[in-house]
Amino acid sequence: GLKLIANVTYGYTSANFSGRMPCIEVGDSVVSKGREALEKAVKTIHDHPTWGGRVVYGDTDSVFVLLKGRTKAEAFDLGEEMARVISLQSPKPMKLKFEKVYLPCILQTKKRYVGYMWETREQAKPVYDAKGIETVRRDGIPATVKILEKTLRILFQSSDLSLVKSYVQAQFRKILS
Repeated sequence: GLKLIANVTYGYTSANFSGRMPCIEVGDSVVSKGREALEKAVKTIHDHPTWGGRVVYGDTDSVFVLLKGRTKAEAFDLGEEMARVISLQSPKPMKLKFEKVYLPCILQTKKRYVGYMWETREQAKPVYDAKGIETVRRDGIPATVKILEKTLRILFQSSDLSLVKSYVQAQFRKILS
């Protein structure tokens, strides 16, 4: 609820032309408080003596933490602990929610990532989840979308670059013929 109120307040006040109640100072304060909370969370994660996590991406409402060498079960344990610790140090009613584990995952750039998503410990099969990349954009060529998604699935399932290379070469041969 707090996130929704902050997003709506920002939307109403920060846009000069499309905002309904332009007030840059209010919009900037929403962004400032979000940035402050993010920086505290990042510091807590980096400074913790046993987590061994490294924040590889963070924006106004999410944090991606690399837990190199950890299992899926360990990632769930640590993610839940991180959310609990950061929530306790945040002013009420702010609360960090642990949502999911991506294993494996490719983080391309801001708001552009793909991976196998695990939302619960008991989940038997991961869900292929892509945000902002060519496989989910509507301005791409269908062949590119299909080849890229299949390439990523082969990589995630096998971790074998030679299989990825063989698949891509076969697709290029089809295109050339």
